[in-house]
Amino acid sequence: MRMSNLLMPTLREVPAEAEITSHKLMLRAGLIRKLAAGIYSYLPLGLRTLQKVEQIVREEMDNAGAQELLMSALLPAEAYQASGRWEVFGPSMFKMKDRNDRDFCLGPTHEELFTQTVIDSVRSYKEYPMTLYQIQHKYRDEGRPRFGIIRSREFIMKDAYSFDLTEEGLDKSYQKMYDAYCRIFNRLGLDFTIVDADSGAMGGSGSQEFMVKSPIGEDGIAYCDDCGYAANYEKAECIPQEKPSPEGDLDMEKIHTPNAHTIEELVSFLNAEAYNFAKTIIYKADDKYVAAMVRGDREVNEVKLKNLAGCVDDLELAEPFMVRQITNAEVGFAGPVGLDIPVYVDKEVAMMKNFIVGANETDMHYKNVNINKDFTPTEVADIRTIETGDVCPKCGKPIKTAQGIEVGHIFKLGTKYSDALGLKSLDETGKSKTVIMGCYGIGVTRCLAAAIEQNNDENGIIWPVSIAPYHAIVIPVNSKNEEQSEIAEKVYNDLKAKGIEVLLDDRNERAGVKFKDADLIGIPVRIVVGKKCGEGVVEYKERTAENAVEKNIDDAVNDVVEFINNNR
Repeated sequence: MRMSNLLMPTLREVPAEAEITSHKLMLRAGLIRKLAAGIYSYLPLGLRTLQKVEQIVREEMDNAGAQELLMSALLPAEAYQASGRWEVFGPSMFKMKDRNDRDFCLGPTHEELFTQTVIDSVRSYKEYPMTLYQIQHKYRDEGRPRFGIIRSREFIMKDAYSFDLTEEGLDKSYQKMYDAYCRIFNRLGLDFTIVDADSGAMGGSGSQEFMVKSPIGEDGIAYCDDCGYAANYEKAECIPQEKPSPEGDLDMEKIHTPNAHTIEELVSFLNAEAYNFAKTIIYKADDKYVAAMVRGDREVNEVKLKNLAGCVDDLELAEPFMVRQITNAEVGFAGPVGLDIPVYVDKEVAMMKNFIVGANETDMHYKNVNINKDFTPTEVADIRTIETGDVCPKCGKPIKTAQGIEVGHIFKLGTKYSDALGLKSLDETGKSKTVIMGCYGIGVTRCLAAAIEQNNDENGIIWPVSIAPYHAIVIPVNSKNEEQSEIAEKVYNDLKAKGIEVLLDDRNERAGVKFKDADLIGIPVRIVVGKKCGEGVVEYKERTAENAVEKNIDDAVNDVVEFINNNR
C-alpha cells in the first residue's frame, strides 16, 4: 500500500475524550473514529488489525474441531423469553418492535439461538459431540461506556458452544477450548493469566477467565507466585485470619458516637483500629432486602453475596430511605442486633470477639458485640473481597493482586439452556438425555485494545507482528529525489514479492513526519532510503530497537523477511 493513497488520519494531539493509552493511540493512529458514546468505526489500519485477530481465532477454533456459522444480530424475543433472560438483561438489552409489533433485540449473547439451532438441525446422537462458533457483532446498552473499545455498546465477539451427551464429553470439549485459547492468546502476543472465575448471569460451573494484566483493567485478579493459584475477585476464596483476643465475651454496651457515619470517622472518634469494627451494609437483592457484614477494613464482594443470597437479577445498595426504614436510623448506623432482615456474616467477622457495630439508632453504636450471644446470623460465609497479603487458599503463602482486562471466558453451562428450551437426544440405547453445553467467548475487539495496552511506548503502538496492520514500511527520506524514490520502489516491490505486507511512504512530507507516523501506527520494521542509497546502503530499524543499523539493500530486505517470519 502506498501511503499517499492510504486513509490514515493521524492526530498529533491526545483527544480529550480518551482516558487510557489504547483509546488515545487508536484515535491518534487513525485506527478508529467515534460515532457516538461506545460506538466506533474501524478505519483501514484498524480493520486490517481486527481481521488478523479474527483470523487467528478462526484458525485455532477450526484446528480444535469447531465449526463456524453466523447468526443474525437481530433476534426475535421468543428464545430469550423461554430462558427467562428477556427480563434478566434489563436495560442493557437493545429492544425494539417491528412493524407488526413483534419484539426483537440486538443480540447481547447467543446461547439461546445456538441451542435452538441444534434442536432444529441435529437428528442423531451420532452427531455429538459438536462445537459451533461464530464471530459476530454484539450489542449491550452500557450505562457507562468507557475506555474506547474495551467497554463499548457495539463490539465483536467470538462465541462458541459445545454440545455433549455426557459430563465426560463436556470435560473433553472444555479442555480442547482451553488449549485453543492458550494458542490464540500466545499468537496474539498477549501476556495473559488464566484465573478461576464466577459464571455470572450465564450460569454453569467450571469457569475460567483469560486475563491480561493491566492497571486500567476493571477486573481484580488474586494470584500466588509460589503455587500458581489464580482467581478473579469474584471467585477468590478468602481464608479468615483470627485476630488475637485475650478477653472473654464482654457485655454489649451502647455508646454515643455523634456524626460518626463512616469507619474512618469511628476510628478517629473511638481511637480504635478498623479491624475492631464490623460494618453492616444493607442491599436490595431482587425484591427483598438483606444485610452483609464484613470487618471494618474489608469490602463486601457483591458477586459472592449475590450468589449466597440466591439473587437472580439485581443486587444493589439499598436506597437511603429504605435503610432508614429498615434500621430506624440515618445511613451509617446500621447494625445486626435486632435487625429484621436476613444477615449474612463474613467468616472473618464470625471469628471476632467484642467488636463494634451500628446500633440501628442515629449517632449510636454498640461495643462488645459477639455473634450468637447478641445476634444470630442468617448464614456465615466468605462474602468479602480478597486483598494483597491475604493467605493463598492453596498453599498458605501471601497472595498478590492486580487489575486485569478480561479477553476470554470459558465455562461449563451444563443443562441450563438445554432444560429451558428442550434440547434432548436419544443415546445409543434409545434413552432420552438432556444435552450438556459449554460456552466459550473471546472479546475480539477487546483483544486489540489489550494488545496496545501491553505494547506501546512514548512514540506510539508497538504491534506484535502477528496482528500488525502491515509488517514493514519503506521510507524514502526525500520523495522528490529520483534515486531515493527508485530504490525505495525496488525495496518495496522486493518485499511484496517475498510475501511481506509493506507500506511505501511516498508522501511529500518531511522525513521527521514520516518517522513519527511509522512509530505511531506501530509498524514492526522500517527501511529508510537516504543519501547512501547510491552506494547500496539503507537504514534498517526494528520498532523496539533504540537505533537504526546501516545495511546493504539486499541484506536489509532479507533481514526483514527473516524477522517477520520468525515472529508472525
